[in-house]
Amino acid sequence: MTTTLEAPTVHTGPAPVATPQRRWRKRITRAVHASAAVVLFVLLWELVPRFILDESTRTFLPPLSEDLQALWDLALDGQLADHVLASVGRSAAGFAIAIAVAVPLGLLIGWYRSVARFLQPLLELARNTAALALLPVFTLLLGIGELSKVTLVVYACVWPVLLNTIAGVNTVDPLLIKAARSLGLSSPRLFRKVILPSAVPTVFTGIRMAASYSILVLVAAEMVGAKAGLGYLINTSQVNFQIQQMYAGIIAVSVLGVLVNSGFVVLERRFSTWRPKEKA
Repeated sequence: MTTTLEAPTVHTGPAPVATPQRRWRKRITRAVHASAAVVLFVLLWELVPRFILDESTRTFLPPLSEDLQALWDLALDGQLADHVLASVGRSAAGFAIAIAVAVPLGLLIGWYRSVARFLQPLLELARNTAALALLPVFTLLLGIGELSKVTLVVYACVWPVLLNTIAGVNTVDPLLIKAARSLGLSSPRLFRKVILPSAVPTVFTGIRMAASYSILVLVAAEMVGAKAGLGYLINTSQVNFQIQQMYAGIIAVSVLGVLVNSGFVVLERRFSTWRPKEKA
C-alpha cells in the first residue's frame, strides 16, 4: 500500500496594501516620466540659442525666457486677453455649430445603412479636402469678416465629429443589440439605452479632435483680414519683426490647445463613467 504525500500549502498572507507613501511615489514617478520630454525641450530652447547659436541666428530664435517675458508683458497690458478672447469666441461659435450639426447627422447616417451608402462618396470627397485649401473660397464668398472665419471653423470641425460618430454607431457590439431586442426594447429605447452609451467614447474622440482643429484652423484664418486674435498677433508680430511677441503668440496657442484638450478629457471621463478603468 502506497501513500501519496501532498505538498504542504504555504500561506503567504494577504496581498500587500499600497501605502500612501507608495501611492505618492508612483504618482511622482509618473509625473517625472510624463514631463521629462517637455523639460528637455524647454532646456534646449533656453540654452541652445543663448550659448550655441550665433547672434544673427539668435535674433530669429530667442531664448525661451525672452519669449515668456514678452508673453508676460502682453498679459500685463491686456493685449493677450483681447486676442485670446477674440480667438476663443470665434472657435467656440464654429465648434458649437459643428457639434450641433455633426452629432445628429452622424447618428442618423450610422443607424440607417441606406443613408450611409448614399452619402459615402460625398463624405469621402469632402473629408479629404483640407479646410485651409477652402479659405480663399470662403473669403471670396463670405468676405474677410467674422462669417468666413467661423464658417471655416465649422467646416474643419464637422468632419472628425461626423466620422467618429458614424464609427461609434457602427462599432456597437451586435450581441448587445440582439440582447436588447430580445428583451423587447423598442427602437427609440434601444437607441437611447444601448447605441448612445456605446458610441459616447468614439464620439468624444471626434469632439476632442474637432476642438483642436477649431483653434489651429482659426489661427491660420486670422492671419488674413483679422483685426484681433492669436493668428493676427502672430502674423503682425512677424511682419513688424517683433520676434519675441511672435513666439509668445505661438506659446499662447499651444497652452490654449492643451487646456481645451484637457477639459474635454475630463468631460469624456464624466460621460463614460460606466466604462471599466484601464490599469496603469
